[in-house]
Amino acid sequence: MTKEEKKLNFKEIDNKCEECGKTDESVRENLILYGFKICQSCRVSKTVFPV
Repeated sequence: MTKEEKKLNFKEIDNKCEECGKTDESVRENLILYGFKICQSCRVSKTVFPV
């Protein structure tokens, strides 16, 4: 896989949260850092209230 193909695959990731459906830039960041496609507010609520 070339660098250009990797860039295209990264850009194809949408920023839509799987929990609340909100579009946010933090979704991509959390996907890279934690492996979950959730926004920052959902991540915090899952950390505080783990159900």
